[in-house]
Amino acid sequence: MAYLFNEFLYRPLLNLLFLIYNNVFADIGVAIIGLTLIIRFVLLPLFYKSAKDQTILQSIAPKIKEIQATHKDDKEKQVKEIMNVYKEHKVNPFSGFLLLFIQLPILIALYRVFLRGFSRDVVMSHLYSFVVMPEFVHTMFLGLVNLEKPNLILVLAAGLFQYLQSKLLLAVSKQKKSSSGGGSMAMAEKMSRQMMLFTPIITVVILYSLPAAVALYWLTTSVFSVIQQIIINKKIHTTSDYGNNEASA
Repeated sequence: MAYLFNEFLYRPLLNLLFLIYNNVFADIGVAIIGLTLIIRFVLLPLFYKSAKDQTILQSIAPKIKEIQATHKDDKEKQVKEIMNVYKEHKVNPFSGFLLLFIQLPILIALYRVFLRGFSRDVVMSHLYSFVVMPEFVHTMFLGLVNLEKPNLILVLAAGLFQYLQSKLLLAVSKQKKSSSGGGSMAMAEKMSRQMMLFTPIITVVILYSLPAAVALYWLTTSVFSVIQQIIINKKIHTTSDYGNNEASA
C-alpha cells in the first residue's frame, strides 16, 4: 500500500511541482500555487457538483424541516418525502462524502510533499529521469515568506477565506429563510453556523505549527473555493431551477 501511495500520488505530485518550478518560475511558492490550481481544475467537476449540492441543500433546508415536523410520527413517510425533495431538486446529500473520500489521499500526499521539505537529499531520489533537480530551491515565496517555517499571516489568511466560503454557503439558507417568512432556526442550521466559526479556528490552530508551504496550499485552495462558491450562488439564484426551489417552499 505504501508503494502504491508513493508511486501514484506522492511522486507524481512532487515531480509536477518541480516541473512547474523549473519551467514557469523559480519560486517554490509560485510552484505550489500552480500545482494547487492544476489539482483544483482537474477535480473541478467533483468540487463543483459537491459545492452546488451543498448550496441547494442549504436552500431547501426549510422544506426539509417542514417535512420533518409534519411527519414526525411517521418516519417512513418522512424519509420518503425528504427523498422526493432531493430527487425534485436533483441533489445528492452524500456528494460531500464522496469528494472527501477522493480528495483525502491527495491531501495526504501533498502534505507529505510539503512537510518533508525540498532539500536535495529528500527530493532527488523521487524525481523522474526527465525532471531536473535544481541546484538551489528558492523557498522564500516572492522573497518575503520562508515556506519552510510557519507564517502567521498565511495561516490567518487561510482561516479567513475558509470562513468566507462557509459564510457564502450559509447565505443561501439565510435568503431562503427570509423569503419564506422565517421561523425558528433549525438545529442543523445552528450547527452549521457554529461550524462556520469553529472550522476556521481549527484550521488556524493546525496550520500554525506547520511549514508555511502547507498554509499557502490551503490558502490557494480556499480562495479558489470562495470564487467557485460565488459563481454557484449567482448561478443558482438566477436560474429557473432556483426559481422552482423558491416556488416549492
